[in-house]
This record gives sequence, C-alpha cells and structure tokens, in this order.
Amino acid sequence: MASNKKTTTLSQQKYQELAKKNEPKRPVVANCIRAFIVGGFICIIGQGLMMFFEKVFGFTKETASNPTVAVLILISVILTSMGVYDKIAQWSGAGTAVPVTGFANSMCSAAIEHRSEGLVLGTASNMFKLAGSVIVFGVVTAFLVGIFTLIFGGGAH
Repeated sequence: MASNKKTTTLSQQKYQELAKKNEPKRPVVANCIRAFIVGGFICIIGQGLMMFFEKVFGFTKETASNPTVAVLILISVILTSMGVYDKIAQWSGAGTAVPVTGFANSMCSAAIEHRSEGLVLGTASNMFKLAGSVIVFGVVTAFLVGIFTLIFGGGAH
C-alpha cells in the first residue's frame, strides 16, 4: 500500500522542529475573554436598539427585530468603511463574528477591496462570492425546515 504522506528531508525536519519550538504561545484564554467581551457588547447594543424601537416607536418584540438588524448592519458597514471594524476584529478575534455584523463586515470589505475593478465585475461580483454561499445555504435550509414543518408540524392551522 503506497503512502500519500510526503517524506521530508532531515534539514526540513530540523527546520520544522526549530519553527515549532520558537512559535509564540497563543493566549487562548485572553483571546476567549476578548471575544466574549466584544461579542457581548455587540449583543448589548442590539438589545438596546431593540428596546429603543419598542419604547420610542411602540414596536412589539417581533417587529422591533427588523429595524434592529438593519441598524446593526448599517453600523457595521460604516465602521468597516472607516477601517474601525477591522481593528476591533483584529483585537477581539471571533467576537466580531456575531452573525449579522460579521456578515455585513465581510460583504462590505469585499466591496471596498474590489471597487477599482468596476461596479458590476468588481464590487458586486466579489461581494457576492461570499454572500452567495451564505444565501444559498439559508434558502435551502429554510426550504427544508418548511417541508419538515409541513410534514411533521401539522401543516397550516
């Protein structure tokens, strides 16, 4: 049976050992704490916005969620455009990957990065390289959940 594992020379092995020995230790606990703080802060902002829409505009919890998400997306895009969101993300790591804001940041970043290539071939096509897979996954999942609910949830009431 042939092995697919690539053989390394003695000097490559020594280099890998040296690199592994001198690799800086990752502060896993500190990274988790920073991610928790920033992700939690984003969620606190979202909760505050939701409460604002409920109190000031008289929305219900269900109807307040839509403008809350829209404002969070807008804040994320503005901070990304100003270069602030990326600095926060670099410091906090996964904390900024809260679904709505992280997705808005990644789409906006792709649009900004490729804007010199034109509106359609640069901005739109590169922006939707990421969004396309997420949108397809969301649509397929929603379809499957709908079918499952129709079959096992009793259908229409």
